[in-house]
Amino acid sequence: MTSGEPVEADPQGPFTTRQLLRLDEALRIADQATGLTFSIYLGDLAEPIRESAEKLHSEIVNPQRAVLIAVSPSQRRLEIVTGDEARRRVSDRDAKLAAFGMAGSFGGGDLIGGLLIGLDQLASHAGRS
Repeated sequence: MTSGEPVEADPQGPFTTRQLLRLDEALRIADQATGLTFSIYLGDLAEPIRESAEKLHSEIVNPQRAVLIAVSPSQRRLEIVTGDEARRRVSDRDAKLAAFGMAGSFGGGDLIGGLLIGLDQLASHAGRS
């Protein structure tokens, strides 16, 4: 999910329509506030996990300015991938702090809350464009 893409509720998916709208709004705000592109991938990742997340990141338009949050609940994995330009504004330390915040929510069963926390933290670290 990238900001600006239409959001459709999947009746088999983990989110309600209202939650998807909140997530879409959070993505839009993060993009507008930072000038970066924030995306979320939710689903299984192929092995090796990190390389799979990096491949997904490379498929984003202008990946140099993009931040991908890839979450695989069934594999209990979370990867944050930043492009070269985004990495200048979101350090590895910043990404780890956001990941800890997300993992805490995920561990408590709050997937949407964790994603919203992560987006907010990453956008805050990236600062204004």
